[in-house]
Amino acid sequence: MACQQSRYHSFSSASRLQPRPSGVTIDESFLTEDKSTQNRKLLQKRRTLELPAAPLSHCQAPVLGGTGKLPTQGAPPAGPGHRFHPGTKAAAHQREKIRALEPLKAKLVTVNEDCNERILAMRAEEKYEISLLKKEKMNLLKLIDKKNEEKISLQSEVTKLRKNLAEEYLHYLSERDACKILIADLNELRYQREDMSLAQSPGIWGEDPVKLTLALKMTRQDLTRTQMELNNMKANFGDVVPRRDFEMQEKTNKDLQEQEIQRTSTPRPDWTKCKGEGSRQGPRSCLHVGPDSSSLSPHADVVAGGPERWQMLAEGKNSDQLVDVLLEEIGSGLLREKDFFPGLGYGEAIPAFLRFDGLVENKKPSKKDVVNLLKDAWKERLAEEQKETFPDFFFNFLEHRFGPSDAMAWAYTIFENIKIFHSNEVMSQFYAVLMGKRSENVYVTQKETVAQLLKEMTNADSQNEGLLTMEQFNTVLKSTFPLKTEEQIQELMEAGGWHPSSSNADLLNYRSLFMEDEEGQSEPFVQKLWEQYMDEKDEYLQQLKQELGIELHEEVTLPKLRGGLMTIDPSLDKQTVNTYMSQAFQLPESEMPEEGDEKEEAVVEILQTALERLQVIDIRRVGPREPEPAS
Repeated sequence: MACQQSRYHSFSSASRLQPRPSGVTIDESFLTEDKSTQNRKLLQKRRTLELPAAPLSHCQAPVLGGTGKLPTQGAPPAGPGHRFHPGTKAAAHQREKIRALEPLKAKLVTVNEDCNERILAMRAEEKYEISLLKKEKMNLLKLIDKKNEEKISLQSEVTKLRKNLAEEYLHYLSERDACKILIADLNELRYQREDMSLAQSPGIWGEDPVKLTLALKMTRQDLTRTQMELNNMKANFGDVVPRRDFEMQEKTNKDLQEQEIQRTSTPRPDWTKCKGEGSRQGPRSCLHVGPDSSSLSPHADVVAGGPERWQMLAEGKNSDQLVDVLLEEIGSGLLREKDFFPGLGYGEAIPAFLRFDGLVENKKPSKKDVVNLLKDAWKERLAEEQKETFPDFFFNFLEHRFGPSDAMAWAYTIFENIKIFHSNEVMSQFYAVLMGKRSENVYVTQKETVAQLLKEMTNADSQNEGLLTMEQFNTVLKSTFPLKTEEQIQELMEAGGWHPSSSNADLLNYRSLFMEDEEGQSEPFVQKLWEQYMDEKDEYLQQLKQELGIELHEEVTLPKLRGGLMTIDPSLDKQTVNTYMSQAFQLPESEMPEEGDEKEEAVVEILQTALERLQVIDIRRVGPREPEPAS
């Protein structure tokens, strides 16, 4: 019934929308009927056709006739005398569409299944990758835990080793004291044996043994007291010369002072009158020496920029520094006037990078350009393996930078500039290394020390704001330089900006302490570090000379110099001592005789020469000096 209802419904719709077939005849009288009659007939047809019917596709299968057309179920074939219902063709058309769409439906099902399989495969692959990543994450976490455990284990081991070292050191001290006590006991036993031998033969001395024993005991006490007084006198007045020598030296000094006064008492001209005569009398005639020897004010012709620039250059400098600055300004002015340098020839005393005959062009670079060029040279030197000497490297660097044709001109230009500007850190240090007056390890070690100090301050800055309190600043300095005295730490803090009115909570911008200007000049804090390093080296070598106890013109042997170093610095390791000995005696470490070998006594050198050679390298105290035992 549902099919019939659907079929009738489609028939009524198709009769209104689609054109009539050509094989169906329509009664002309039906067209001439009035509207009311047509409406009534249509109403009757609808009532007749509105019956329950199934869908057409489930009620009847299509049957093809011989002509390929679908016949109407239960209807006579169309003919000229019969009517053909229009809904039959529409139903057939719908069945054709359903039949045509069946493969598409099957294809959709197939595509759907394929997509579902792909989705499932992708999900399985994602799950597999996620599981792999989870496993890798777990492995990495385990590795991190393992590394942390190793770190903790190593830290505990280092702590244990330090503790063992301290215990061993205390054990060594106790053993040393025990040995001294044992020696004293042995001496006491020997003395007692001598006393007993004396007591057994009283007739020899003709005296009472008891009296002799008491006299001997008192004599020993007096001897001990006298030795203590002698040691105190040596400690307090060891550097004091005899009065006779002092009076003689004082007289000689007075005579020399009188001669100097007589020599310098000649009336000097008024230097202030040389303002217009500077060009005729030379640059040095344009100096005015005031009542204070440190007040040097050059004429504007000497210092480029006039009095204003001189005031800027002279600010905060003493008389010696003012003289250096003035000489640099005069020298730089003369250097700018030169267009060529005369070649120094090919002598053996001439450095390899200056061996040339003829005139060499003056490139006339600015001070800033020279500093930047030297910084680039240092960067390239530190990056290479240092297989060649520093002078050869310098010339090869200039050849690579400016070409073989201009390398010699730049070598002379740079050399003349760094020879003049002693107050510039970069130039003076490069000149000292280039001329062999200082080892390049000194420069490298100093840079590493500054970098390590900056790293320690950065670690102490937990907020990473570039600020430290004065208390943190003091703590970092003491931990980085444990061998510096309180006075040296105080000097560094003052150079960093501390003053007596500062409190521990005051903040310090520690990054500004390591800045450099465009000419390579460091801040006062870094300059103070360098000054303290040089002072500590001089003091170290002076202590070595005092320990050796010989004059500078006398010879010193290798064992004696080694023993002196180990005495003033017991923490030195064997490798470092051998390096110092190799430098002092100019022997390769491979040719150094072993300690205790008889050949050591044959290796000698003048003490002054040995100390000058040690001054060149990076020599410094490794540990504290062991205090002398009390008598």
